[in-house]
Amino acid sequence: MNTLRNKVQLIGRLGSKVEIKNLEGGKTLGKVSLATNEYYKNQKGERVEETTWHNIIAWGKQAELLDKYSDKGSEIAIEGKLSNRSYEDKEGNKRYISEVIVQSILLMGERKANVPEEADLPF
Repeated sequence: MNTLRNKVQLIGRLGSKVEIKNLEGGKTLGKVSLATNEYYKNQKGERVEETTWHNIIAWGKQAELLDKYSDKGSEIAIEGKLSNRSYEDKEGNKRYISEVIVQSILLMGERKANVPEEADLPF
């Protein structure tokens, strides 16, 4: 039951190519934004689309696979946990950010020629 305490599931499209950083100790970090869309009707009965952007963090093999098999606009499904942190910007102001730390990924949409069959399974 503890796995339900902080669980996020999202399906959306990548806002850019994954930004990869190779850190000391051999760890790989991937950062990317993910857009999710929600549709509803307003009081006038008009269909409204609302886009929400999420900061996505992937580590290790997941970051490498996202880098290799996805691009801007790729549709993916992720499962992970929500993380909040703060940092100081260049001007010394304290900033706050929320991120989704990826635990599993599912590549969706059309398969590209270089994507192996197992890339559609959660990593």
